[in-house]
Amino acid sequence: MIHPRPAWSNAPIEETGLRDPGPMDEKVGILVAEDDEGHFALIQRNLQRAGVKGPILRFSDGQEILDFLFARGEGRRRRNGETYVLLLDIRMPKVDGLDVLRRLRADAVLRRVPVIILTTTDDPVEVEHSYRAGCGLYIAKPVQYDRFVETIRRIGMFLSIVRVPRLDGEPAGREPGE
Repeated sequence: MIHPRPAWSNAPIEETGLRDPGPMDEKVGILVAEDDEGHFALIQRNLQRAGVKGPILRFSDGQEILDFLFARGEGRRRRNGETYVLLLDIRMPKVDGLDVLRRLRADAVLRRVPVIILTTTDDPVEVEHSYRAGCGLYIAKPVQYDRFVETIRRIGMFLSIVRVPRLDGEPAGREPGE
């Protein structure tokens, strides 16, 4: 089930820091923060079947995606000037998805990354907390295999045409609370 972004969360475009991201055929990097390897395999396969051409990168816990986006640690790091969309599970090891979302929204550069919550819970309280923290869309993963595959296919169709801002600049370096 897709929960649309509530009207109270829409900010004027001039306050978002968005600018023209470039041509439509640009390959957007899809970041998938998902601790379940089987779910990731289904997500990756069905995003590609739906026409997603950009790289699809998996992060198995919340700390790993934060390290990538904040460009720290020994692992992979985001590249300045690239475009990304984050598919974020809420229930993850080390750092939960809502905490990841809050940290991204607190950073002047990383707040521009579109975040789609993709999780197993359809709890209205979680939906509300996610939108208040700054997610763009909240999608509950269907339990039935066929519905899950169809949901991911639809997300892939959306992601194959979406335009997102480039990440220009470096994150503040330290997250709030560090």
